[in-house]
Amino acid sequence: MAGIVAVGLATFTIGFRSARQASTTQDFLVARRTVRSRRNAAAVSGEYLSAASFLGVAGLVLKDGADALWYPIGFTAGYLALMLFVAAPLRRSGAYSLPDFAEARLGSRQLRGLSTVFVVFIGMLYLVPQLQGAGLTLSQIVPGVPLWAGAVVVAVLVMVNVLGGGMRAITVVQAFQYWLKLFALAAPTFVLCVLFLRDGGAGGVGGTGLAAPLPPRFTSAAEIDVSTDVVLQVREAVLLWADGAVDGGRTTGVVYWGPGEHTVLAGTRLRFAADTAVPVVEGAPVDNATWLRPGSGVGDLFTTYSLVFATFLGTMGLPHVLTRFYTNPDGRAARRTTLHVMMLLSLFYLFPIVLGALARIYTPELLVTGGTDAAVLILPLKVVPGTLGQVLGAVTAAGAFAAFLSTSSGLVVSVAGVLSTSNGGRGRVRDFRWASVIAGSVPLGIALVLPHGDVSISVGLSFALAASTFCPVLLLGIWWPRITWVGAAAGMCVGGGLVLLSLAITTVSGFTGGWAPAFFQQPALVTVPVAFLCVFLLSKATASKVPPETNRIRMRMHAPDRLGFIRDRDTARWGTAEERSRLANGRHRR
Repeated sequence: MAGIVAVGLATFTIGFRSARQASTTQDFLVARRTVRSRRNAAAVSGEYLSAASFLGVAGLVLKDGADALWYPIGFTAGYLALMLFVAAPLRRSGAYSLPDFAEARLGSRQLRGLSTVFVVFIGMLYLVPQLQGAGLTLSQIVPGVPLWAGAVVVAVLVMVNVLGGGMRAITVVQAFQYWLKLFALAAPTFVLCVLFLRDGGAGGVGGTGLAAPLPPRFTSAAEIDVSTDVVLQVREAVLLWADGAVDGGRTTGVVYWGPGEHTVLAGTRLRFAADTAVPVVEGAPVDNATWLRPGSGVGDLFTTYSLVFATFLGTMGLPHVLTRFYTNPDGRAARRTTLHVMMLLSLFYLFPIVLGALARIYTPELLVTGGTDAAVLILPLKVVPGTLGQVLGAVTAAGAFAAFLSTSSGLVVSVAGVLSTSNGGRGRVRDFRWASVIAGSVPLGIALVLPHGDVSISVGLSFALAASTFCPVLLLGIWWPRITWVGAAAGMCVGGGLVLLSLAITTVSGFTGGWAPAFFQQPALVTVPVAFLCVFLLSKATASKVPPETNRIRMRMHAPDRLGFIRDRDTARWGTAEERSRLANGRHRR
């Protein structure tokens, strides 16, 4: 709890100090486009490393093994495509948001309105699991605290910071939070690895290595409260004590489970003796050898390739990520920022992978309930009971809350910026603040109503939606001169509509018995190519609607920065004469 309080106070203090320098629309939307590359890279990494990265990746490694590595690989590799094809031209376009880029490139107010709708959808879909993860974290650390408490704390703190200074206020906050998150994972990882090796490695802790073709085993006696209905897979016969609904009947006492599947309903309490084989939640690898072998955890090849498509192409369509590149002074700085981000992310993702493998040994009980997202929070106290474990637990809890705060801040700013400048809005600071309240309170309400799910799956759908809507518009808008607003709108509607339909089917299925096929959880392999094809075909069919200023706009996006073709649209619309002069003549730090 002390770590969470410290992070909250530090976030508020840094945000308050930075907010005192924010007074204009440019400050709130794009931090006056004066953020140097290294600081911006830390801020991008801070908001990009969300709950799915801090908690979800380790949880997926614990549950799915080698197949879960596609998540950190895709999350990082997406910036390679962003650096090569999007970052510099997007900054040179002079836009300040994705809808503004759509209007500037294709000359359509209707397309701007449609883009605004999808920015809000993506922001909400991404923000809800962050708030739910905050509730999970606080309830794990402080027993008895309701799940909604953490979500409310994060939402309120984020809205306070964003209301105070917008993008200018959260830039320094997010940069600080990246380094805090890195330390919060790196320090426990090093300590736990030293203790793991001191105990003789996998052979000394669990009796067998992770590569052995055996199920994971409880290292000590375990008592587990099942909070949601679950189907468990058993490979070796298990003798346990149960109190609750098991396999369709009410049981209190010793139960024998033979190999196969067994159903346990919510509210049941299970007790396992030490060295008992761990029943694994349905869909996860049953034994360690399968866990280490690719092609066993994520599912079939369709799901794997869909995940790669979503993470690799979805990064360049995430509004809260792209908004940060508008804060760079020029295209060269935007490209340099992207390169630095790739290095920072590669360093960060080493640690949750290691923690997931350690959790397979020390916290196998999470495989029974399916609550693997809590592995990072529980692991320190399981390995090191006592003061050291409490300190490490406080550090990881602080890092988890920093993840929720930084990502939520970026999402609220991006959604608020779009809402405050849509439909002919004047983009005033007052409009931005009202939009921030809406962008923070609506997802909070949704997070409190919807049931908690796998954080990484929810975020994966956000990536699929971004890849199926904005990715085709950005790539073709930057590199293909014949795109039209009709083609772009059709591609966004078809691609985005298919993803939202998959989301609706998955949600309904979750409430009615889980009947939906697994590919609805990762539909990008179908939706992304269909979206690209729609943009291309409809643009060819409406060639007469190619904007007359296409060549001039494309020259601005692709010309070297030193030629001076960049024209910032927000400065022209809202900046005062003094601000325009200062931004035009001032030298930016990189």
